[in-house]
Amino acid sequence: MSWSSARLFDDATCTAASFPPPRPFQVTAHEALRQGARTGHKNQLLMAPTGAGKTYLGLRLAHEAMLKGKRAVFVCDRTTLINQTSQTADRYGLAAHGIVQANHWRRDTSLPLQIASAQTLAKRDYWPAADVIIIDEAHTKLRVWVEHIQRTEAVCIGLSATPFSPGLGKLFTNLVNATTMHELTQSGVLVPMRVLSCTRINMDGAATAGGEWTDTAAAERGLAIVGDVVSEWAKHAQQRKTIVFGANIAHCLELCRQFVDAGIMAAAFTANTSSAEREVLLREYRKPDAQLRVLISVEALAKGFDVPDVGCVVDCRPLRKSLSSAIQMWGRGLRASPATGKIDCLLLDHSGNIVRFLDDFTEIYFNGLSALDAGEDLDKAVRRDQSNYEPKPCPACGYVPFSKRCMACGFERQPLTRICALPGEMQEVIVAGKKLADDQEHLWAQLCSYACTHSSPDKQRGRAWHLYRQITGSEPPKDWSFDSSASVAVTDHVRNRITSLNLRHLKRRRA
Repeated sequence: MSWSSARLFDDATCTAASFPPPRPFQVTAHEALRQGARTGHKNQLLMAPTGAGKTYLGLRLAHEAMLKGKRAVFVCDRTTLINQTSQTADRYGLAAHGIVQANHWRRDTSLPLQIASAQTLAKRDYWPAADVIIIDEAHTKLRVWVEHIQRTEAVCIGLSATPFSPGLGKLFTNLVNATTMHELTQSGVLVPMRVLSCTRINMDGAATAGGEWTDTAAAERGLAIVGDVVSEWAKHAQQRKTIVFGANIAHCLELCRQFVDAGIMAAAFTANTSSAEREVLLREYRKPDAQLRVLISVEALAKGFDVPDVGCVVDCRPLRKSLSSAIQMWGRGLRASPATGKIDCLLLDHSGNIVRFLDDFTEIYFNGLSALDAGEDLDKAVRRDQSNYEPKPCPACGYVPFSKRCMACGFERQPLTRICALPGEMQEVIVAGKKLADDQEHLWAQLCSYACTHSSPDKQRGRAWHLYRQITGSEPPKDWSFDSSASVAVTDHVRNRITSLNLRHLKRRRA
């Protein structure tokens, strides 16, 4: 690239940029990506929950590249997000961008920032020149960019709230957790989720494929309670702007029909909804005083769709493997909306998903992911329904459902592990009356040594981290390095404890 073209980029795009001040976690995440690049990671993945500002972070990365005279491409996985991302870029002063999408009026490949439709890239077998590629919703793993990032020399940053797809650890070599849902809720970026367990779809004996219920089976069972969905929404959420998730398009259309028959302005927003109709629906739905109160979808609204004043999510799409899909659906209602005085999001759970995924969702809510492979495992496990199971309330505040830690007040059950204080600085680690280690750092060294001999190299660090958290109930301190931990003998008590944890996990999987 010539000096003159670099200078043109600076004049055209950089001096006009006006990003809002970053939040502290966004600064930390940005620096973590820089550090990853400095240590040789060409492809990195940023895990950022709903509300963390993935588009903001992605466009800041693009702007930083352009300040250095480089080109950037921001890839959207769906055409519906192209204009939304373009409008955000305009708002940040990055108006000098082109759009790679069929017949789009902003198509201009000479500009240094391109916002590209993955579908158009695939159809035309064309990639704009780029030094930095930002991939939104990277968990979708579309072939067009999966293949490209493995052969291009460009730096690649994937963005995802739920990086649980198989094989991400082979495409990206570094995971950066921007923040957690808990931290965003505490800071007011997200609102608390209030759950009501409603008339539940009966999935006993329903057909499955690959361990997951089929959309057809879920829709057939869901049709039996459509009347309950409408009546319970009218009872609990009539004043709230709402998104309803159905199992397939036929299910969504029937839900829509019964909402409309009940005098409620509702519309289906599915793969069959034309682009022109989508624009009309979204323009009305985004209004603070919108007449359109309910949008109904399968997946078209589950990812990247942001209307902050959505105050209710109705989950009518039963799942038992895809935690990532459940998190994406629930996240549509969690954004704060100070302008409308929104204080919480009401989840009307007709699917039973909140109970099936409670333990794993609680872990993600408070801690995010320790490694990309950990996310992949979460979307592989089949969760079984427990007959006549009623979710328990939090002992401290009454929030339902409650697992190990309350997502409303933070109350946490004390783990079985206790630290036994002895004279001086040493604190023994005692579990079930048995001494596992001289102190916590000794336990960490044992777990690192165990992981090195029982896990593949790419999983050793994550294995040690998870074992430490399972045994102690807390994360190892961030200044404890896996690579520099001492090689020590693993005591029989530690080995037995790990075996017990493995058997418990295997029992749950078989259940």
